[in-house]
Amino acid sequence: MNKYLIVGLGNVGLEYEMTRHNIGFLIVDQLSQKLGNSFKASNFGQINETSYKGRKTFILKPDTYMNLSGNAVKYWIQKENIKIENILIICDDLSLPFGTLRIKSKGSNAGHNGLKSIESELQTQQYPRLKFGIGNNFAKGKQIDYVLGKWSDEEKKLLVPRIDLSTDAIMNFIFTGITHTMNEFNGK
Repeated sequence: MNKYLIVGLGNVGLEYEMTRHNIGFLIVDQLSQKLGNSFKASNFGQINETSYKGRKTFILKPDTYMNLSGNAVKYWIQKENIKIENILIICDDLSLPFGTLRIKSKGSNAGHNGLKSIESELQTQQYPRLKFGIGNNFAKGKQIDYVLGKWSDEEKKLLVPRIDLSTDAIMNFIFTGITHTMNEFNGK
């Protein structure tokens, strides 16, 4: 049976809730609601063991903090014997306009610390990812404040439908694979 690992990147702790960097957590929270079951504490984070259209799916929110996300991803891939093409990493992306989705089967970490950690632990850039655009509306030298900042009121209004679209893309990935999902959802 094919197994899938869906990983929402973020940082644990109240101070990080509803920050741009935690979009991965928001998306997998919504995905969990759609697919049923709930998260429970486990090794390296919160895990939701569920299934979608007959496919065993593990939804993970690592508790390792962003910079060590690779430890959690590697653990669950090995524990459940999940093929690398059946993982999907969800993270924020500064280079994309707010709410834009970019789904890729591989790529560089583009300076994202969570992706750097995953790349280092897996020793490859060849893994699927869904990048959620957070824009780059910040002054020079203020990137960290922006990424770890809360969503603006304007962004909050637009966030729910964009998160819904993201969860649709993830379910499409689980059912049809990365190529079809890229064709269907990229740029939306």
